[in-house]
Amino acid sequence: MDWKSSLQSLKDTLPADDTSIEGNEAEASTPDIPVEKARLDIILDKKGRKGKAATIVSGFTLPDSEIEEIARKLKQRLGTGGSSRGGEILIQGDKRRETADALTAMGLKCRII
Repeated sequence: MDWKSSLQSLKDTLPADDTSIEGNEAEASTPDIPVEKARLDIILDKKGRKGKAATIVSGFTLPDSEIEEIARKLKQRLGTGGSSRGGEILIQGDKRRETADALTAMGLKCRII
C-alpha cells in the first residue's frame, strides 16, 4: 500500500462535514503572525553605530519567538539585514517608510516617530 492510498483511506474515515474532530477549526485558520493589539513605534537611530542609520521597531507585547518570526519576514521583504532582541526589531538602514508599509501589510498597527 503506497502513501496515497493510505492517505485516502484515512481521509475516508474522517467526518464528512467541515468541522474538525476537536472543534479547533478557528485556530487552524488563523494567520502565522498573530495580530498585535498595541501600536508599534518605528524610529531612526544613529547613536552608537558610527553614524550609520538603523530603523528600530519597538512596542511589541508578543513573545520573543514570534517577534523573531516577524523580523525574519520583515528582513526578507525589505532585502536588508537586522536582528531582534529585547522585544525590539533592528533593521539596517533608514527603512522607516518601507518598514511601516510591510508591518501594515502583515496586519500590525504602527507609526513612524
